[in-house]
Amino acid sequence: MAATMTRILIAGYQHETNTFAPSLADWAAFTRGDSFPAFVRGEAMARTLAGINIPVAGFIEAGRRRGWTLVPSAWAGAIPSSYVTEDAFERIAGAICEDVRAARDRGGLDAIYLDLHGAAVAEHALDSEGELLARLRGIVGANVPIVASLDLHANVTRRMLELADALVSYRTYPHVDMADTGELAAELLARRLKAGRKEPQHARRFPYLIALNAQSTFLEPAQGLYDELKALDREFGTVLSFCPGFPAADFDECGPVLWGHGERAEAAVERLWQRAGEAAQWRIEVLPARDAVAQALALAANASQPVVVADTQDNPGAGGDSNTTGMLHALLAQEAGRRFPGRVALGLLFDPAAARAAHEAGLGSEIELALGKAVPTFTGSASDAPVRGRFKVLALADGKVTLKGPMMTGLTVALGPCACLEIEGIRIAVTSGKKQLLDRELLRMVGIHAEQMRLVVVKSSVHFRADFQPNASHVLVAKAAGPMAADPGDLPWRRLAAGTRTRP
Repeated sequence: MAATMTRILIAGYQHETNTFAPSLADWAAFTRGDSFPAFVRGEAMARTLAGINIPVAGFIEAGRRRGWTLVPSAWAGAIPSSYVTEDAFERIAGAICEDVRAARDRGGLDAIYLDLHGAAVAEHALDSEGELLARLRGIVGANVPIVASLDLHANVTRRMLELADALVSYRTYPHVDMADTGELAAELLARRLKAGRKEPQHARRFPYLIALNAQSTFLEPAQGLYDELKALDREFGTVLSFCPGFPAADFDECGPVLWGHGERAEAAVERLWQRAGEAAQWRIEVLPARDAVAQALALAANASQPVVVADTQDNPGAGGDSNTTGMLHALLAQEAGRRFPGRVALGLLFDPAAARAAHEAGLGSEIELALGKAVPTFTGSASDAPVRGRFKVLALADGKVTLKGPMMTGLTVALGPCACLEIEGIRIAVTSGKKQLLDRELLRMVGIHAEQMRLVVVKSSVHFRADFQPNASHVLVAKAAGPMAADPGDLPWRRLAAGTRTRP
């Protein structure tokens, strides 16, 4: 078949599931558009997602260059949280399957491309991406290629590897190569179509979990491992992927996986495994909240650029709700705002009631609030109490902002009414929608310029590094009480495969 006649259906399903987190991913989570583009279907999908640094946009661009006819189906994404509800999954999977049947019956399909996360756990389907792949295989049969791109944090299952013709994951964390990964998926699909068969595949599964903060490609060992991965691809003609996994999804195939496609995949995978599999290299230090603030204040006293502290256990990009107050209490207890008045910031703090109160009171007013929330944590106890006090309203915003940093460049998010509130010299970016603080524009929208601060606390684990670290003097990782364990060994696991260690 001529290249211009090659018909590829494209679809997406993005959710990173922390099964220990407090909030479910219901249908509304996929339609709000606060952290990911809102659910979109049909021709509007290609228009809405084009030009954004996400995999499907990269695949669309690569497919058009190759002369493929792209058949848009549905794309759905929601901020990380607990389980995807059965209702939400069935709506998403049902839409994609319906569109695949229609495309098959109205002109045939040559292939399917899926923009998947790889760590989505549904209430009724623990391996929900594997379930989606199985349903699609049931519609198109064994001979129609299915290729998918995955997040670096995918928990890649045997079912996913068996049912897909090829899988490829991001190679950066922070994920600045999302669109590039969509292009890699297009390359794998072109190889599969040319060969007329599934390429040889080889995979290795790790017997331990790796903490999120240790996975950053800004740090070793991950930085060097991905450099070696790319060198092995050039040497062996393979397409290798390494997913360190998302270490908060309680099912039997949670964990790191290394795999590759190509005639020499086994040799390439085994070579990389010799280096990647060494457990001790994945250990990392995380500071208690008060220690992190004390160290940050000492460093900030002599630094020409801000000290950035990651509030990793309330990361809304890993299942937190971005509303805990442990780091704010630590800043107040050590008088951070009095030491550097107006030059200490924290964000994003999800508190719709506080944001609404600020808008009702107006710019320049002072309001009495209980800011933030005590939430259940993986330890069984609650996080720190709300911060009660008198706050000054320094800025107001409607929450609509287009990201400009390396992560999700070009994406416009809608976070609802937002405000900058100040207490004792500390500025807090308060939002009505949940979004990981991975882009400085999210602070600028409420008048906080991160590069002018002496100390910035970000509710993020690693993604903040892409836009914040180049302008930071130091980066620290803090461990305040919250829903996302910095150390997976702290979680109450029930379903992990026998023999899987929760620490390297």
